Amino acid sequence: MIFVIMKPTTVIIQACATTKGNTFKVVNYLNINNNFDIIDISSKEIGHFDYNFKNSEDDFLPLMEEIINTYDTIIFATPVYWYAMSGILKVFFDRMSDLLHHRKELGRKLRGKNMAMISNSGDNDRKAGFEMPFKESASYLGMDYLGDVHVWFTKNGQTIDENAKIEIDMFRKLF
Repeated sequence: MIFVIMKPTTVIIQACATTKGNTFKVVNYLNINNNFDIIDISSKEIGHFDYNFKNSEDDFLPLMEEIINTYDTIIFATPVYWYAMSGILKVFFDRMSDLLHHRKELGRKLRGKNMAMISNSGDNDRKAGFEMPFKESASYLGMDYLGDVHVWFTKNGQTIDENAKIEIDMFRKLF
């Protein structure tokens, strides 16, 4: 008998200021069956977008090569900071411009891949339109947007709310 070990085709990009904070808890609950790989971009050196591509030697392009060449689906996991995605994730999204100008051949490989997003905050209070940058970026890059979910925590802020867990369980079925 031959066993084939299947490598996950989905990666979760964790993008928050606290490596082991609430977004980490959400990512771990989403990945309860270990079906996804996880990349914490706070552990990477990714500079801000620069029109002269002065940051082309940082971790962004090698990371994108790995992601694009390995995975079919990218799930972005972010806390809600000031009604928007985390700053770390915003920089990551800005750097995707490198794939449109500096490394077009790499950027073209995003076409046909999938994108989704999971956000979290203390309450079930994500504002309408939060998902727009994700949907529009997926469309612009030729990716399929699979959906998104918002997760919130119990009043003590320590655990994921039971109703939010139901939301994550339904979201997980997309993959």
